[in-house]
Amino acid sequence: MGTLTGQVAVVTGAAQGIGAAIATNLAAAGAAVVVNYYPGDTDRAAHVVTNIEEQGGRAIAIAADVTKAPDVESMFQQVVAEFGSVDILVNNAGVYEFGALERVTERDYRFQFDVNVLGVILATREAVQRFGPNGGSVVNISSTAVHMSQPNLMIYTATKSAVEAITRVLAKELGPRQIRVNAVAPGGTETEGGHEHGLIDSPYIRELVAQTPLARLGQPSDIAGVVTFLAGPEARWLTGEVILTSGGLRP
Repeated sequence: MGTLTGQVAVVTGAAQGIGAAIATNLAAAGAAVVVNYYPGDTDRAAHVVTNIEEQGGRAIAIAADVTKAPDVESMFQQVVAEFGSVDILVNNAGVYEFGALERVTERDYRFQFDVNVLGVILATREAVQRFGPNGGSVVNISSTAVHMSQPNLMIYTATKSAVEAITRVLAKELGPRQIRVNAVAPGGTETEGGHEHGLIDSPYIRELVAQTPLARLGQPSDIAGVVTFLAGPEARWLTGEVILTSGGLRP
């Protein structure tokens, strides 16, 4: 039996990339997994579910825009109807945009803060209402951008700084209910989205790899294992922590 057998995990933004790897890893550890995806990513989410099921796991896909409270509430209602409970939430859904200060627009600000910060708050609010008497685990996905202070990533860095602040505050607020809240901060990671946007072969990524002691980009599976650890019983004495999963990349 896996360390998460009998647990129910919700992973937001899990149709591809780091989220898909986290969902797959949690399922391999025994959890029943909800693959949340943004409406329109149906095929990708279905592929993740199929992969999990082919490996003997249990998963369903649920479309929900994490920036919309009714969507998030409906998703968790569906989770409880299907599985009966919620034990783990991974707030993975996130977006990023590069841009110098002079090019920043109100739309840039609201888009990134709505997904990266409001989405975390809405999903966490709904999840903790459905955790059982033994508590649960919330794992937020931050970024090493918070610690590197990189140019042209002002808004994204601000959103992930907020995620880390939320992590620390809620660890104290929810601790008495035996709900642990931690965060993982990936460094540069090779994902489908990075390839689609031409980022992986960019000078920015080459410079990032050059600064990384382990001298490569991270893979989604590198992040997923740490998330599964934080979600599980071996991390029962950890809350309010931010773990850099960056191959040693740090200021």
